[in-house]
Amino acid sequence: MVKRSFLPKQVLYLLWSYLIAICFFFLFRIAILPFHNESITEILSQDGGYILLFKAFFMGFRFDTLISCFVISPILISFIFAYYFNIKNRIFYKINHYFLVVLFSICFAISSVDIPYFKYFFNRFNVQALLWMDSPGFVFKMIVEEVSYIFFFFLFVGVIIIYSWLMRKVYNRFLILSKSTSNKSRLNAKAYFINSLFFLFVIGLCFLGMRGRIEIKSPMKVGTAYFSNNPLINQMGLNPTYTFMKSVEEKFKQDNKPLNLMDKKEARVFVENEFRKMKENGKKRDVVLDKNTNVVLVIMEAMGATNIGHFGNQKGLTPNLDSLLINSISYENVYTAGIHTYNGVYSTLFGQPALMHKHSMNSTIIPKMEGGLPNILKENGYKTIYFTTHDDQFDNIGGFLLANGIEKIISVKDYPKNEVKSTLGVPDHVMLNRAIEEITKLGSNNPFFATILTASNHGPYIFPENISLVAKSKDIKDKMIEYSDWAIGEFIEKANQETWFGNTVFVFIADHGTYKGKTNYELPLSYHHTPLLIYSPSKLKPKKVENIGLQIDVPALISSYLGIENNKTLGIDFEINSRKYGFFSADDKLGVIDNEYFYIWNKNGNEYLYKYKTSDKTNYINQNRAKANQMQKYGFSMLMN
Repeated sequence: MVKRSFLPKQVLYLLWSYLIAICFFFLFRIAILPFHNESITEILSQDGGYILLFKAFFMGFRFDTLISCFVISPILISFIFAYYFNIKNRIFYKINHYFLVVLFSICFAISSVDIPYFKYFFNRFNVQALLWMDSPGFVFKMIVEEVSYIFFFFLFVGVIIIYSWLMRKVYNRFLILSKSTSNKSRLNAKAYFINSLFFLFVIGLCFLGMRGRIEIKSPMKVGTAYFSNNPLINQMGLNPTYTFMKSVEEKFKQDNKPLNLMDKKEARVFVENEFRKMKENGKKRDVVLDKNTNVVLVIMEAMGATNIGHFGNQKGLTPNLDSLLINSISYENVYTAGIHTYNGVYSTLFGQPALMHKHSMNSTIIPKMEGGLPNILKENGYKTIYFTTHDDQFDNIGGFLLANGIEKIISVKDYPKNEVKSTLGVPDHVMLNRAIEEITKLGSNNPFFATILTASNHGPYIFPENISLVAKSKDIKDKMIEYSDWAIGEFIEKANQETWFGNTVFVFIADHGTYKGKTNYELPLSYHHTPLLIYSPSKLKPKKVENIGLQIDVPALISSYLGIENNKTLGIDFEINSRKYGFFSADDKLGVIDNEYFYIWNKNGNEYLYKYKTSDKTNYINQNRAKANQMQKYGFSMLMN
């Protein structure tokens, strides 16, 4: 029998449900730590580091309470209804019990997925993860084939088993009514009055937990978690269910609407003036290639600058790219438009920025792009072809490209089944070998423009068998970087044996970089800083270009080298027309950068201004408000045009 208590048994059930949920959320937050060990070690080595970590966990407790109260609130209302109408039916309570267990299980599922998601993107789980859900088979295969994800699957299964068992015990203790209890008459007026006051108190606590704060102006928001200058600490306090639900809410409010960061007319005038100034102050290009020069553009999966020896990586993973960079025109300060592959393809080919959370290529009605390399070069007599290792319809890329200047696509359907190793299709070197064959078939009557998107440097990581490379790395991610670099080296060596090689310029850029597990700033620069090189030993002399450039500048840069004046993009030939600032976005964040300052803005209204060249973690937003405003206006204006 249930021991007598001054608290109604339904309230005791919900109280225990809350405490159990909080414990599980706490354990999920603990599970994050090993995957950010380098940053955590650095935090704990500083004075006040343990206090900072404790504050992050306390903030996490507040967000976990917020989610728990939202989950519990409908059950609380149901139980109060049952109390006043004297409902004793076991089926009624069993339905409420299972509903509560299912809701919390969904929260725990999100928390399980959030661990690898946060590790990879340095963002807590949000609606952007569902952009892949229009290709569920593709995503499921990719997850299954990534061995490390098996751990998180079993973690979730284990959590649900233990959680269900604990909740069953709580249910048996508080919600299974004995016959004597179920046959009791209604309570007297005094008991109703006392319990009514108590229920009002519990409802007040639940409402306060859902609001998260006692301040009148605003409930708890994502920005509430940003209480320090450490980006990892700030995000650790967030609950992934909360970030997911808020991002869903924002998505329904903002999708299919233009960005509204500032007055549209003011933004257009600002951008027109900036382009006019750059054109007036710009120089004429002294080296112009023949308009019949072939162009091979390689967009390298996740091959950010931090992976490459030329930019300071000490592991020696990229000897081929390092050699190419020395013998090419190497652009040292170039940044990708976003953090997703679709951002990289869209911005590199069409010279348009990543519009925060928007997926510019995944629309039912595919827009006709006025500019962009495929269209520009096709209009100038080029044959256009696109190569990918996997399904070209993923992210709607294939349909978008075919509607905008690409004449032929070689994808996973064009390879023998025995060469397809995962949901990401064939290994890079198989695709690159096929690219040489297909390019050679194009003949020499017309110049060609070939775009190649690599994929092997993305999970599921599968190191190919029967290749000449003997990787020295033990870590699978480092091994895949070695492999991707080796495949590029093999591609250049084999292309050099073809007759079209001497009349071709090779352009290499990353679709985006990677988060390396440690960052000083809320928007990791490692995810945006990319190599950009133009290699053509018979046509171009090697040199370094230090000007700030962007991924969206690639169409304008290549067109300029070819002597084609048809730039209808937001990109420029930054080699001869210096940019005042670079800008890029990562879903809910905007970054603006020059040679000294790095400005960050996010949708929650948080702003930061750092002197990134010296890795200074001081936020200079108040000391240099004028500079921050100038950088913000530049970034806002560019995104709105």
